[in-house]
Amino acid sequence: MSISDKLSQLKNDKAAANLQAGQDFLSENKKKEGVVELASGLQYQVLTEGTGSKPSATDKVKCHYHGTLIDGTVFDSSVQRGVAASFPLNMVIKGWTEALQLMSVGSKWRLFIPPSLGYGDRQVSAQIGPNSTLIFDVELLGIQ
Repeated sequence: MSISDKLSQLKNDKAAANLQAGQDFLSENKKKEGVVELASGLQYQVLTEGTGSKPSATDKVKCHYHGTLIDGTVFDSSVQRGVAASFPLNMVIKGWTEALQLMSVGSKWRLFIPPSLGYGDRQVSAQIGPNSTLIFDVELLGIQ
């Protein structure tokens, strides 16, 4: 077996393990009080309900967010950086595009994003491996 074959096998093993761990997590998580599961598999929990307008998929939004894996590993956080992020809603992962259109400005939600609505089977960083389930606390600060 070549080195590339071994690396490919390791990636496949990791992807399978991440997928199973995420499925197990989401299966238990949806039973928790306040957690809503949508048809897409996206789960969310409303932490604070805002009263502002809701963005459309083509709007640019301003948010604070804190992203972790299901084991609590932090992989990105505008909160820790102290600078809110602005981006077009149709240029982010599917789970964000779907969830933020349901949120009113001023809302803070916890999103539970399965791999199919996140980064899929790609290894996107040292922390985010293939088939990772992602958790984001997202506060919608405004629509620009």
